[in-house]
Amino acid sequence: MGVIPARYASSRFPGKALVSIAGKPMLQHVWERARQSRRLSRLVIATDDYRIEQAGRSFGAQVVMTQPGHPSGTDRAAEVASRDPAEVVVNIQGDEPLIDPRAIDAAVETLLSAQNAAMATLMNRIEDQTELEDPNVVKVVCDRAGYAIYFSRLPIPYVRSGAAVHFRHIGLYAFRREFLLAFPSLPIGPLESAEKLEQLRALENGFRIRVAETAYRSLGVDTPQDLERVCTLMEKSPSGSQI
Repeated sequence: MGVIPARYASSRFPGKALVSIAGKPMLQHVWERARQSRRLSRLVIATDDYRIEQAGRSFGAQVVMTQPGHPSGTDRAAEVASRDPAEVVVNIQGDEPLIDPRAIDAAVETLLSAQNAAMATLMNRIEDQTELEDPNVVKVVCDRAGYAIYFSRLPIPYVRSGAAVHFRHIGLYAFRREFLLAFPSLPIGPLESAEKLEQLRALENGFRIRVAETAYRSLGVDTPQDLERVCTLMEKSPSGSQI
């Protein structure tokens, strides 16, 4: 099952879920592209705002109203999962109108192939030094088996000598249902508190995250400037393909 958490009151860009891109609300672009995934048996939008509910129903989406006050999209997805028997739940960012359905499939397949992983996510190689140094671009390092060791806003690994490959984390998550239901109640540790990265909660509490490399590069809309960039890309490539 895929869940698209969506809220109206974004601190940096209020109402961004419903901002128009190529004549459609941004949320509709996310929903339409996620529907192309081969691995999702069901797709729902999760919100606590009636404006998003009405918009979602207007373009045919299934909308689940959730409790207000959830601190994150993961908490909202967990509430939806508590009402559904799906064994795997994918948390799909509602502000990525260029989401590639193949990335969703890759996250699900990665989790299904790793029986001892509680969740799975994606990464791609960083080629731009500016991205490597940008704290808004989250980096990840993995062990030889492909399990996450750490996520950080700093460039990791630090290269004292020689060379190293750096990976950018893609914020798309596939969860095992039982772990997602437990996640909101797990204690927040010092690493998550310091980095402000929710996925560190899993690592700090001893759960494993399987990470797969992908060519997909996510492009979220957090500011009006991001919106301009997405609109320009869609004008150049109506299909929205970034690969």
